[in-house]
Amino acid sequence: MLSLALALTQEHAAPARGPLTVEFGLMFWTVLVFLVLLLVLRKFAWPALLGAVEARERALEEQLAEAERNRAEAAALLAQHQKLVADARASAHAVLAEAREAADKERALAMEKTRQEQEELLERARRDIGAERDRAVVELRREAVDLSLAAASKLIGERLDSDTDRKIVQEYLAAVDTRH
Repeated sequence: MLSLALALTQEHAAPARGPLTVEFGLMFWTVLVFLVLLLVLRKFAWPALLGAVEARERALEEQLAEAERNRAEAAALLAQHQKLVADARASAHAVLAEAREAADKERALAMEKTRQEQEELLERARRDIGAERDRAVVELRREAVDLSLAAASKLIGERLDSDTDRKIVQEYLAAVDTRH
């Protein structure tokens, strides 16, 4: 029991320590150390920290300005690239149109030349056929005259050979030819 009484008296005599108890002596020294540390940090560390923060801020602003310049430059380059691509497309379309037009002209010229050559060939063939027909008619008439003279000479019994006799037969055949 004695020990129990002794324990109870010690509990009342000793101040209770816990996280929610306030001790003014400890508080005084804590505040004093904090203020001294604050003054030392303000004098020595604060300028260095503030300079580092300001340098970092300036570096970030420069990087943002550089990024903005790069973005503007990239936009200008993109616009220039798009203009060049559009110009190249327009140029390609123009070249294709010119090539098609040239090909159409060449095709038309080739067709015209072929048509003219065909007409010339047909005309030459017609002339050759006409000349051949005329030669055949002349040859046929000559043979007809010779046959007529030979037949007439057999009928008459003498030889008809003179140019006058030939002329008479040719005039007769011409007259027969005009009737048909």
